[in-house]
Amino acid sequence: QVQLVESGGGLVQAGGSLRLSCAASGLTFSTYTMGWFRQAPGNEREFVAVISWSGRTTYYTDSVKGRFTISRDNAKNMAYMQMNTLKPEDTAVYYCAASRRVFRDVADRRLQDSYDYWGQGTQVTVSS
Repeated sequence: QVQLVESGGGLVQAGGSLRLSCAASGLTFSTYTMGWFRQAPGNEREFVAVISWSGRTTYYTDSVKGRFTISRDNAKNMAYMQMNTLKPEDTAVYYCAASRRVFRDVADRRLQDSYDYWGQGTQVTVSS
């Protein structure tokens, strides 16, 4: 069965960095678009970043542009998100997700319903 497992979360001070990892199994990883979402306490889950099958195309939500970098290693079935200059408002549970669809409308990459598989999340806490 398909499984996505996030790791790399933790507690950091504002301005610090973390790298999140997502290990995928049970799917042909290189055929899936991979995304990262997050959910803060009391908030709905929101889109953070996405990377295409080949890794050649990425897109980020405005609040993390210039600070976060999504990447993937298809040979290792891994997706990553490097998070730099972290802010307290980045505090959330971060989830990786995999989508099998062809994105004819690229805006659909931001939608939770576009993704078929989800990890259980990893907590990121940024203190001030």
